[in-house]
Order: sequence, then C-alpha cells, then structure tokens
Amino acid sequence: AGDGERLGVPLTENKKKIVVDFSSPNIAKEMHVGHLRSTIIGDTLSNLLAFAGHDVLRLNHVGDWGTQFGMLVEHLRDEFPAALSTETSRDVDLGDLVSLYKAAKRRFDVDEEFKTRSREGVVKLQAGDEEALAAWESLCAASRVEYQKIYDVLNIVGLNERGESFYNPYLAGVIEDLEGQGLAVQSEGATVVFLDGYVGRDGSPLPMLVRKSDGGFNYATTDMAAIRHRVQLDAEEGGEGADRVLYVTDAGQSQHFEMVFAAADKAGFVTGDASLEHVPFGLVQGEDGKKFATRSGDTVKLKDLLDEAVRIAGEDIKSRLSDDDEAGGELTEALEEVARTVGIGAVKYADLSMNRESNYKFIHGRMLSLNGNTAPYMLYAYARICGILIKAMGQPEGKGVVWPKAAPRYS
Repeated sequence: AGDGERLGVPLTENKKKIVVDFSSPNIAKEMHVGHLRSTIIGDTLSNLLAFAGHDVLRLNHVGDWGTQFGMLVEHLRDEFPAALSTETSRDVDLGDLVSLYKAAKRRFDVDEEFKTRSREGVVKLQAGDEEALAAWESLCAASRVEYQKIYDVLNIVGLNERGESFYNPYLAGVIEDLEGQGLAVQSEGATVVFLDGYVGRDGSPLPMLVRKSDGGFNYATTDMAAIRHRVQLDAEEGGEGADRVLYVTDAGQSQHFEMVFAAADKAGFVTGDASLEHVPFGLVQGEDGKKFATRSGDTVKLKDLLDEAVRIAGEDIKSRLSDDDEAGGELTEALEEVARTVGIGAVKYADLSMNRESNYKFIHGRMLSLNGNTAPYMLYAYARICGILIKAMGQPEGKGVVWPKAAPRYS
C-alpha cells in the first residue's frame, strides 16, 4: 500500500506472530455487559497490530466445557430428545438459551435424581459419549448464532473460536509434565503448584490448583495447555508458534494470569523470547457507580445495551427532521443506518476513550452527546469536512466523497 493508504505509517521491520485472546462468551449463556470491554479492546488491539504489519491471530476462548454441560445435556435429554441424535441435532430449535439454562439450573437445585444424572452426564460427555456430544454440539451451534449477531453489530471480524474443549486433549500432558518436573504436588487430595511470592490472607503458601480431588481439571490447567499450544508448539506440530500472546480480560483476573504465566515459564512452556501479557481493564458500572444491573438485579444483556444506544441515536435524528421531510418524521433506510453508526460508534468510542484499567460509568446520554469528546461530535466534524471537500472539488452530492490522493512523502 502507498503512503496515502497507510497515512504515512510504515510497516514494522520486526514482524511477529501475535495471538490476541479476547471476548470469550459462555456457551448457553447470553453475552452481557461484562463482555463489552474485552470484545472492543481486543478487536482494536488486533486491528492496530495487523495495521502495523504483524501476523495477528484473533482467538475467542469460549466457555464450552465444564460441569454445567452435564446438567444441560440431561435437561435436553428430557425436553429436546432429538438434540441427542447426530442425525437430528442440527435441526432442533432450542429457543431461548438463557431460559433453557435457568430451567436446567432450577431442576438441578431441587431434584436429587436429576442432579445425580447431571454429574454422570459430565463423565459421559468427557468420555466422548455419542448422545452427550450431539447435545453439546447443539448447544454450541445455537449459542454461536446468538453471539454472532452481537459481533455483526460491533463489526467484529476474523475472530477464530478456540473454546476450552479444544485444549481438552492436552490437559493430561500438562499434568504429566508438571509432575515430572516436580512442580505439581499433592495437597489435600488435589494436584497443585506452589509458586514463590504467592501467599493467602493467613500468610500460608497459595496453591494454584491444576487438578481437583475428583480428577477434574480447571481454568489454570486449560490456560497452561493453551500456552503450550500457542507458544511451545509451532505450526508443524499443530500449534501457533506465537511470539506474543495478549489476554484481554478484566483486572479481577490479574493474579490468576500472573500465577499461570509464572508456572508456564517455570515448566518451560514459554520458549525463546516469547511473551505472555495480560491486558487488564476496569469494570463497566451503572450511573450510580455500582454494578451495572437491571432494576431486578440481573446482569445487563449486551444486546439490550447496544439496541438502546441505536434507539436513542435514532430518536435524536427524528427530532431534527422537519414536518416537510419525505419520510414524514420517520427514518429512511439511510437514516436508520446513520443511527446504527452513531449509536454503536458512541459505545465503542466511549469505552476506548477511557483509561483502560479504570472503572467507568456507562451513561448513554453522555456517550451520545454532540458536545465534548464523543463519537457523535467527531462523526459530525467528519461529515462537515466531507461536505467542504465535495463543494471545493465540485463533486456531485449524495454520491459519497472521493478523497484526493495524498501528496508523496519526501525524505
């Protein structure tokens, strides 16, 4: 690309393979406000690094494995039996996944027989039972449809799904390596790693759990397996061979990643000059500075948050239409697109304009203001510049703007 297309910014001379791990919604649960910052910040970092010339792999570490899936599979066995057949599972409409999850959880809490079946269902799923896997795949497929709608609205592209289940085959090997090096030891029936400098509130050494007493694995095990796959294994070995891995999650997970990174480095999973970096961010709060929640105390759905931003932007546009406008006060298709651009742009810009590690109050009115450091203000300024350019260059109105070529850069 020429200087004009790259704004005069040269490509890096030190190209690296960089993995950016962000967004990470949970299967069978709706994306909520907690996913907003990871998705926006992770996508922006990926765009910037790719623009600089790096080889960027965007990974979505979805929560698609764990004990809750035994409960969900057994609920499907009773309510949606067709979901347990590989021949019919793809045709089953599971409806509202959030309602399905809540219904399964209610049964789990009060029905002992169902609770026992659910626990047995986890074992079946992990053992590769055909019916359990078919039901699990139905849940994953239905969930992908829902969170893809959010990604389409936010214009998130090129995000590759690598759920927790992807690393399942690597978990036992991680434990074997840790035990073989004497890093993992037994403690109260579980397998743990003790790291220098980490102590509990009582001053005793703080263990990092890698295998539970019942033989199950946890987040730390999965994250260490992911590090091996992303850094230690190269492409010929089926891995990524990354030089940098960025983990875009909330600041509350800082200690978890510090311990995982330290254990992985100690175990030799981090090769050469590869770096593992946690990119922490603060929380999104309500106008009162407290947890952002609905009046009933539920977590705010991300879809509702974005829809409201577009609605407010649309209402503002309507208020500026005169009675003589062709649409009679209603938005044309073109103006609806403007409302979407302004509404979503306001949310994304407001998030990125804040100090990344600080909490911030989510206030639609402030984000959508035409005054101050907001996306609507900048979009308005951009529209005026385009108008000036169209007139100055004698370009036809309503056809978009054709920008002049940038002047050559002289050294």
